[in-house]
Amino acid sequence: MIVAGIEPQAEMVHWWFATGVLILGLLFVAETIVGKEVWARRPWRRYLWPGTLFLLGVLMWPVMALYTNSMIHMVAHGSWAQVLMLSGAAELGVARGKLHSSYWRLCSSLALVVSGGALLVHEQQHWLFARAAFLHHALGWTLLAGAVFPLAQAFRPRSLTAAVGFATTLLVTAVLLFSDRDTAPIFGHLSQYAGVPHR
Repeated sequence: MIVAGIEPQAEMVHWWFATGVLILGLLFVAETIVGKEVWARRPWRRYLWPGTLFLLGVLMWPVMALYTNSMIHMVAHGSWAQVLMLSGAAELGVARGKLHSSYWRLCSSLALVVSGGALLVHEQQHWLFARAAFLHHALGWTLLAGAVFPLAQAFRPRSLTAAVGFATTLLVTAVLLFSDRDTAPIFGHLSQYAGVPHR
């Protein structure tokens, strides 16, 4: 009973990760605006967004262990943790100069594909069941569509369109995560089976 009382609501956990994704998006926007060469003049800046990405993957593990209530949710969160850490580690290797091929950006594309697929698979309700269900579907398709941008960067590293698209995908993802509520209507729709809205 005490643990249940102090455990944060799912929406709050989503907001925490939304903050991390927002930071990722803003860092990527800043790097895109000034250019990679200018961004890299301060060596520590090269590690900012890869390090943040890796940290989000690490923080996903306690979420998987403590806040999931079914096997499919545990598998989904575990998948996110693994691909976020893989993508972050690959980008850290590139930033450090240990990895040189632009094809390592494919890890970011894989992370978006796995994350989007996991969101769609583990959401078992229809779009208008509740706001959380709508956001899971919207997030899933946003990430799947956004995976094309890091894929393009792997073959055209200097593509401004791909860089802007990737940053936009991250920012849209953050906005969607910040919009989450445990039980709330979406466009005036809320299933009678979703429960009573708490705000």
